[in-house]
Amino acid sequence: MSKIRLTKEFSFEMAHALANYDGACRNIHGHSYRLLVTVAGTPSDRHDDPKRGMVMDFGDLKRIVCEKIINPFDHALVMQKEDFAKRIGNYEGKLILTDMQPTCENMISLFAELICPELPADIELHHIRLHETATSYAEWYRADNIDK
Repeated sequence: MSKIRLTKEFSFEMAHALANYDGACRNIHGHSYRLLVTVAGTPSDRHDDPKRGMVMDFGDLKRIVCEKIINPFDHALVMQKEDFAKRIGNYEGKLILTDMQPTCENMISLFAELICPELPADIELHHIRLHETATSYAEWYRADNIDK
């Protein structure tokens, strides 16, 4: 049977600030992110499988991505720990502190790390695309990261 790719699209709002950045993104600001998650696998052909003909149920993929990414990151402020402590110190909103600079590139790598272990054994994360703006995005491909 053919190997097939499935893609599910998500959107969320998130604020961040880039520590020691030499441009406007050093300020706390937000984006309307668009996340496309593509998995690959072979559709089930077992007659007793309620998911027969599917690579993966879109609902299962949605549950994984919402649990690991959308629910925690939507309407959150994401900042490097040290930068947050220097600049703000006290904040009562939804907050995610990281050791990394919260760039689109670093966020997409983190998202791949969060999704991969949650997928069924016979399904692989093929690639993900994270749009920070309508015209700017980062991509992560499994083929580029197999040995990492």
